[in-house]
Amino acid sequence: MSTPQHCPGFEQFKGLKSFTCKCPTCGKKIEIFSDEFDKPHKCPACKEQIDFKQCALDGTA
Repeated sequence: MSTPQHCPGFEQFKGLKSFTCKCPTCGKKIEIFSDEFDKPHKCPACKEQIDFKQCALDGTA
């Protein structure tokens, strides 16, 4: 039996992209992963709902 070279489940997450977006209400930078665009999110600072599809991306990580 061989030892795995990475953790189980690695294959399904290796293609994820990370984005940084500013909250349109308070301006806090928030990180989101490419598989979470269609999920509801709230800003951790101001608690307002954020639609990442409408948010201007600040950059990629």
